[in-house]
Amino acid sequence: MLGTIVNTCTILTGSVIGSVVKKGIKEEYQGALFHAMGLAATALGINAVVQNMPNSKYPVLFILSLAAGSLLGTVLDLDGKFQNLVSRYSSSGLGQGLSTAILLFCIGTLSILGPIQSAVNGDNTYLFTNATLDFVTSMVLASTYGIGIAIAAGVLFCWQGAIYLGAGFLSGFLTADLLTEISVVGGILIASSGLSILKIKDCKTLNMLPSLLGPIVWFLVKGLFGF
Repeated sequence: MLGTIVNTCTILTGSVIGSVVKKGIKEEYQGALFHAMGLAATALGINAVVQNMPNSKYPVLFILSLAAGSLLGTVLDLDGKFQNLVSRYSSSGLGQGLSTAILLFCIGTLSILGPIQSAVNGDNTYLFTNATLDFVTSMVLASTYGIGIAIAAGVLFCWQGAIYLGAGFLSGFLTADLLTEISVVGGILIASSGLSILKIKDCKTLNMLPSLLGPIVWFLVKGLFGF
């Protein structure tokens, strides 16, 4: 669990540094940071899609996953419930920033394969690399949205901890093909978060979160029936 603990601590440290920096930034400069973060998230999402789409063996799967997942998330009103919960403690748009942070920190190859490598081989290279990236990202996010971004550290710890504990089973299930499909869907979700931050379109990304289950369900069914 060393790699996960380090990854969690870097997010906490980055969030503290970013929130301290935020206090000295004028409001118009904070607006510039919002735009920068929105563009960065959009670019990262598009990059994930472009990199993984050519390797996808099921080019329609991400469409079905997004359609079914978005419908389920809207019925459950995940975005509304999350925003209401966060708004009780903050009125600075933290919910939007926090949802973006969780997606950036948790939905990526390093954050998924890292805990497995750590548990199975005792190799923390992926997690230490991820920790470095997350440190910079959390600092920028916290300088925009405040110390509340640190909450994402707890989510990441639970996420990676669960993968670490289930590494024996997951190492055989998380194939390259499955990670490719998850990365395509995850990239679209990250890009949609960027569009929301830029106020181009409020995509209510959290309502789309169940879309990530689409590839997992497909590969489970595929493995069960052997087609």
